[in-house]
Amino acid sequence: MTAGAEKAFVLDLGGDAMVGILHPAAAADGLGVVLPMGGPQYRVGSHRQFVLIARALAGRGHPVVRFDTRGMGDSDGGFPGFEAIDDDQRAAVDALMVRSPAVRRVVLWGLCDAASAILFYAHQDPRIVGGVLVNPWVCTLEGQAKAEVRHYYGGRLASGAFWRKLARDEVAVGASLRSLVGTLARAARGRPSGAPNAPTLPERMAHGFRRFAGPALVALSGKVLTAREFEDATRGPAWQGLLENWRVALHRLPNADHTFSQAAWRAEVIDWTAAFLRDLR
Repeated sequence: MTAGAEKAFVLDLGGDAMVGILHPAAAADGLGVVLPMGGPQYRVGSHRQFVLIARALAGRGHPVVRFDTRGMGDSDGGFPGFEAIDDDQRAAVDALMVRSPAVRRVVLWGLCDAASAILFYAHQDPRIVGGVLVNPWVCTLEGQAKAEVRHYYGGRLASGAFWRKLARDEVAVGASLRSLVGTLARAARGRPSGAPNAPTLPERMAHGFRRFAGPALVALSGKVLTAREFEDATRGPAWQGLLENWRVALHRLPNADHTFSQAAWRAEVIDWTAAFLRDLR
């Protein structure tokens, strides 16, 4: 199939209508891309980023499907949570391969909790040969609090501007101390007392990643705690050696925000993705 007009489609998923968009392309290398949505997000994305990314990848020869998970955007049903959208991802992969018969292999591309959802699903589907994981969501109360202490409060204490404001009495010291104490308490709390042996979200994600045999591209923004918390989580024993593995390409954009909202940042991520897809040939 050569590149052409984008085409909307509707799938029946357990009685719910799931809406998607196909971006056609030649797929000369048999490789296509699916963009799942993991949370309160729909197929267009913040500042239309998923539209722009899909068009860019289709322009480089890869058919792309982006879709609304059940309960989001124009799709029916109730949102089951990003850990339970395996069926949605499978249906989108099916739709891509039916509508682009040249596609034989698929890469999943996800931002935030969609990246996390990919790690739960990819190892179950032999058609998935790679994953692009952008600022993966590993948020737990404990992890979020530790990330705030390490990266937010630590950065403030190291900032000359903070101390100048403090000297000018421009800092609400009482409120800041209460916030810090609350954060430290959450960081010390650890796992919920009712489930001391239950694996955490980062541990469950690591388990899925280990079961997936394909390569991954991990892209991290420098300006958001989500990426910092992910990096902190991957220092734990469950992630030992995973990001250092030969099959992981790790990229960072130090000044980027969570959604790579500037055109230059988005172009960088697209170039990383295109290079990752070329390597999969």
